[in-house]
Amino acid sequence: MPAFRQVGEKQLPQEVVFMSWSPKRDLIALANRAGEVLLHRLANFQRVWSLPPNENTGKEVTALAWRPDGKILAFGLADTKRIILCDVEKPESLHSFSVDLSITYMHWMEVTEENSVLTSFYNAEDESNLLLPKLPALPKNYSTTAKIFSEEKSDEIMKLLGDVRLNALVLGGSSGFIEIYAYGMFKIATVNGVAGSCRGLCLSSDLKSLSVITEIQSSSDSEAEIMYFQLDTSLLSSYLPEVTRMARKFTHISTLLQYIKLSLTCMCEAWEEILMQMDSRLTKFVQEKNTTTSVQDEFMQLLLWGKASLELQALLMNQLTVKGLKKLGQSIESSYSSIQKLVISHLQSGSEALLYHLSELKGMALWKQKYESLGLDASGIDEAITAVGSFILKANELLQVIDSSMKNFKAFFRWLYVAMLRMSEDHVLPELNKMTQKDITFVADFLTEHFNEAPELYNRKGKYFNVERVGQYLKDEDDDLVSPPNTEGNQWFNFLKDSTHLKESPLLFPYYPEKSLHFVKRQMEGIIDQCLQKPADVIGKSVHQAVCMSLYKVSQSEDSTPQLFKLPFLWNDKTSNLHYVLFTMLENSISKIHILRRHTDTSRSVSNGIVAVDFGNFLNNSINESSDSRCYSCLDAHFYDDEIVTVVLKESVQQEGKERVLAQLPLSSVYVDEDQDGKFNWDSVERLDERSGEIPTRTVFLESQWRVLENMKAQYVSVNGIRKVSCVLSSNLRHVRVFEMDVEDDGEVEEEEEEETTQIAAGEPDEPNQPADGQDNVCDASAEELPDETEEHETSLDP
Repeated sequence: MPAFRQVGEKQLPQEVVFMSWSPKRDLIALANRAGEVLLHRLANFQRVWSLPPNENTGKEVTALAWRPDGKILAFGLADTKRIILCDVEKPESLHSFSVDLSITYMHWMEVTEENSVLTSFYNAEDESNLLLPKLPALPKNYSTTAKIFSEEKSDEIMKLLGDVRLNALVLGGSSGFIEIYAYGMFKIATVNGVAGSCRGLCLSSDLKSLSVITEIQSSSDSEAEIMYFQLDTSLLSSYLPEVTRMARKFTHISTLLQYIKLSLTCMCEAWEEILMQMDSRLTKFVQEKNTTTSVQDEFMQLLLWGKASLELQALLMNQLTVKGLKKLGQSIESSYSSIQKLVISHLQSGSEALLYHLSELKGMALWKQKYESLGLDASGIDEAITAVGSFILKANELLQVIDSSMKNFKAFFRWLYVAMLRMSEDHVLPELNKMTQKDITFVADFLTEHFNEAPELYNRKGKYFNVERVGQYLKDEDDDLVSPPNTEGNQWFNFLKDSTHLKESPLLFPYYPEKSLHFVKRQMEGIIDQCLQKPADVIGKSVHQAVCMSLYKVSQSEDSTPQLFKLPFLWNDKTSNLHYVLFTMLENSISKIHILRRHTDTSRSVSNGIVAVDFGNFLNNSINESSDSRCYSCLDAHFYDDEIVTVVLKESVQQEGKERVLAQLPLSSVYVDEDQDGKFNWDSVERLDERSGEIPTRTVFLESQWRVLENMKAQYVSVNGIRKVSCVLSSNLRHVRVFEMDVEDDGEVEEEEEEETTQIAAGEPDEPNQPADGQDNVCDASAEELPDETEEHETSLDP
């Protein structure tokens, strides 16, 4: 008979609080109480990688979701209120963003609706790929990028874009917080009008409606009430081609901002603290010298007369040293050239691409017939374009500073190196000894500009000199630049100053000569976020409540159960455009599963809107001989696919050793008689559990699609109908079993494999004849009594 073949079993060291199968591969993501996110493969439940908690991301995982293509895993953290997008290939954050409230549930869906406009957009090649040069891959020799990027290639940041087909990450949190992020990257809707803490979300694949389950707690000592809301999101479905195009642009912009941020981080890493050595040594020299001669004069005397004071000799020969000077010169040249390359190849190309996509977005905003209803504002985008222009200007300024600094330092160090060799009476090579009058003038100008003592600088930065001018641009602080560029005598600046018309011209980008590159970048990010926030507000306000139903109350005794596992469970049937809600209610001490279904078009009703399901006796080897008294409580239920619900059942007979059963419930056996519509008229003002006895009940007898879960107190299940797999978790949240669902039973060979696996996972040999109560105790023992599978070998994703 068809059976579920067990392919893995494991006792985990930490309690699991969430599990979710990849939609495209035989991988399952787990989150545990310690704040770890783990990825396991189906075969033998091998661990692929683990992402431990850290201070930057957070330690309390509260939600988990896969992008529909299975390449990105998203998880929410309560303590830092952050959403992390992680590449499936490597356990590092590719992108993260903050939210206002802690997330309690997330759902990542893909739009399946098709029309001619969308199809042509999906099939057309992205124009930006034709018009813009490909962004250079970020270098892997920096610790920031080495963590993220694999050794083979480093364009992982572009994976954030994903497929062209629209997908949306829906986030739900406490106090009715709901937000929708296109492609998981950029917010396109902030939804209001829902009360309570979110327990479930499901956005229909046609974008017509959003189903929400919330838990409303009126006071700390009262029972919480479970509510069902159906929200009308018809603006999204009506403008689906426009929403897709706009969201795609938003995602390009968001990805480029992340690219620029990483490029700037690499630049900061390329700049080394050793470059500050000259400033600190000269400051110390000022503090310790006894003469009244300035440092600038000391160096000028050495340049012009070839003689240095005893104090300057001590500074150069004992503190700086010839070897130290060579090292400093090499560090400056290496560091500056690395920063220069990053600015030219990465920062500028990323900024120009950003300018292109914002200009495209402005063009869309000017097409008011299509995009005005979505809140796209041309004036706000203009401000964003201006901010990007200012950032490009500042990057160009940094290039000029690097260029002049490299020339200055090269000439200065060459002269000082020869002077120090002469002091130590070492041989000076003839090619180093040659110095023209032009070279002397160049060094003199450098000393005049850079070696002036500045007491006000000492008060600000604790140093008298700012010889090194590049580092100030890379400081992430609001202070003005210590040494801004000198614009005196610049003809363009003088022309702008005298021209009143040009000064206010929108064609000229504003220039911030006093500010650092980091400051201008943060300003740019803020303006872009602000300009792209309006569509989220406009679309969010268009969403309105169509249905509000009170389902049932939950007692506080359930609080020990992780909220992520609690029913209800929401599902969207893409074929028939139906929302399903699975939940259980107690009836005569039996936890009976109920199925609520509604059409995604809120104006349409659906037959058999709510039914309850009874499971008839289907265990042949009954422990209790009186089969008439045998009935089953539903512990957990999830949609396997559009036609089947996977359930975990428990025998409810009044005796020890209740069997746990994993079963497949076909919806065709539940919705047999479609003509029974109208038998139950539910007034949504009343709570559903107050009328549970009147709900139509279907009694289902499962023939073959079930399996007794021996030696396991099963409680929860996670399934994936596309990959035909399921993972069952015990009530102690540590014991897991993995099954392939649609396979033929291999008889004794399979049983032998299961016995071996069970011995490894449970730490004890199976005893088929042991008492039934012993079966529960094996799997629900404390952590100390059970051996943990802590020595796991991480495997590659590639087979």
